[in-house]
Amino acid sequence: MIRIILSGCCGRMGKCVASMCRDKSEEYRIVAGVDVAASDETCGFPVYADISLVTEKADVIIDFSFHAVTEKVLAFAERSSLPVVLCTTGHTPEELDTVSAYSKKVAIFKSANMSVGIALMTELCKRAALTLGDDFDIELVEKHHNQKLDAPSGTALMIADAISSVLPEKYEYVYDRHSKHEKRTKKEIGISSVRAGTIVGEHEVIFGGRDEIITVSHTALSREVFASGALRAAKYMCGKKMPAGFYNMETLLADEFM
Repeated sequence: MIRIILSGCCGRMGKCVASMCRDKSEEYRIVAGVDVAASDETCGFPVYADISLVTEKADVIIDFSFHAVTEKVLAFAERSSLPVVLCTTGHTPEELDTVSAYSKKVAIFKSANMSVGIALMTELCKRAALTLGDDFDIELVEKHHNQKLDAPSGTALMIADAISSVLPEKYEYVYDRHSKHEKRTKKEIGISSVRAGTIVGEHEVIFGGRDEIITVSHTALSREVFASGALRAAKYMCGKKMPAGFYNMETLLADEFM
């Protein structure tokens, strides 16, 4: 059984992970939760306001909290010699530098999106960008619920970064275009955000060429997609006792299908 410390246990995703663990109680068990506005009366496991207060023994940390507390989570992971599945998005450049520094001491599974489908979509977009070249304009549209704080989504930036990584020249990211009053250039990737209702998550990449359009899209119909992916990542990190470094859905899928 995999013993989990769940950071952000009272948020939407935290509750979803906890529910899934209860359904798979023979395989996963949350030994402690962390949340600033927490009460363990309804969670079914001890809940702490700060991860430094956790004393329960665990095998892995899953973090679905807030980007500002990531350093605390990683510091605890280093002290406890635990791998971390880092699902939080919206990090500042300085926070990302901190995460990178900790990856030299901690095994970190980091992905802006825990969906296996998004991982596949990202690979398809890289292949399309390589094949189509600069004859096709690239636009990315992401849609989420009206409570989401960051825009564009971490997943949108992850997909854009993956596409950029295979392009022969540097491309500029252009957000929403409201401040652009000029023709679109070839060397740019447009990124647009929609926040409405209860949309769980939709991402579409448009490759627009002369007289033809290719789209690659993914729609999440529930948060269980991400919870399932996070637990899969936790199992992956525990099963192989990973050394310090970065891991993601690409490395997980590569290992699973080798």
